[in-house]
Amino acid sequence: MRLLLLAVLMAACCFTSSAQKDSIPSISQKTRGMDTREGFFKFYYDDKAGKIWLEVDKWQEEFLYVNSLTGGLGSNDIGLDRNQLGESRVVQFLRSGPKVLLLESNYKFRAGTDNPEERRAVEEAFAQSALGGFKVEAEEGGRALIDLTPFLLRDAHGVAQRLKEREQGTYKLDENRSALWLERTKNFPKNSEFEALLTFEGNPEGGEVRSVAPTPEALSLRMHHSFVELPGASYRPRAFDSRSGYYPLSFQDYATPIGQPLTRRFIFRHRLEKKNPGAKMSEPVEPIVYYLDRGVPEPIKSALLEGASWWNQAFEAAGYRNAFQVKELPEGADPMDVRYNVINWV
Repeated sequence: MRLLLLAVLMAACCFTSSAQKDSIPSISQKTRGMDTREGFFKFYYDDKAGKIWLEVDKWQEEFLYVNSLTGGLGSNDIGLDRNQLGESRVVQFLRSGPKVLLLESNYKFRAGTDNPEERRAVEEAFAQSALGGFKVEAEEGGRALIDLTPFLLRDAHGVAQRLKEREQGTYKLDENRSALWLERTKNFPKNSEFEALLTFEGNPEGGEVRSVAPTPEALSLRMHHSFVELPGASYRPRAFDSRSGYYPLSFQDYATPIGQPLTRRFIFRHRLEKKNPGAKMSEPVEPIVYYLDRGVPEPIKSALLEGASWWNQAFEAAGYRNAFQVKELPEGADPMDVRYNVINWV
């Protein structure tokens, strides 16, 4: 009798495990009838549920995550302005069983060495940050489908905290008055773009919010999220020089020889290489091209095209010919496509 009972229990467990595995649908089944957006990360829009489903096919492969505020509050003193960039983070997707994590790499502390054990020791000495946690809702061929909607409908820019710091009142996100903003949710070969309209409710305590919001108890702002492909590995960083009048990118290098500064500083710059490295003056392998927003009116458009081209004088002094170009954005091109550097008309 005991053996029979044990056999029944084992069969039940196997059946349950198999049923749970089979209960996860394929991505094609789950997304049937949804609006498909091909691009850097393929995603689907479910109009009935008002959700965005992200198809993750890049595992432990780093990319750039940037959040920004595309629709601002309108008060310079508070500092929640249109097109205000938030944090830029290097992240990657990691799967663990039924869970998917969006993990931020910690590049504040590094080891600039070829020794993998030395690099691993520094990586394990400092924390990483899991920016998001998701459940696998469907899978197919090594790819997983996750619900990205809650990640997009959150205060990633720290709006409530900024309002509190500026003594404008205590606000919190109202999920019932927040939704995806599809007009600016797009996909491109090298970047995936998502936007949401977020509403913050609260009691206004300062005059700044009252002066700009139609109803200061409800502030609706647009928040943007970008997933961007990182460039190839041939980029060579350049050490920061304080005489440049620019800002450095700094980090701690624990492979630095004893007696030398631990902090290393590099300058932000475009990838620019000479076609003829040995020549005093050479054209670049690829020029730096900026495109002017098609919405710029005349005569401002002509002035900007002419004025921006003056930068070529500085590049010529550095030994580059025709290295910096300014053109009007081609018809049909989207300013949100990262393949274009755009001078926006704000």
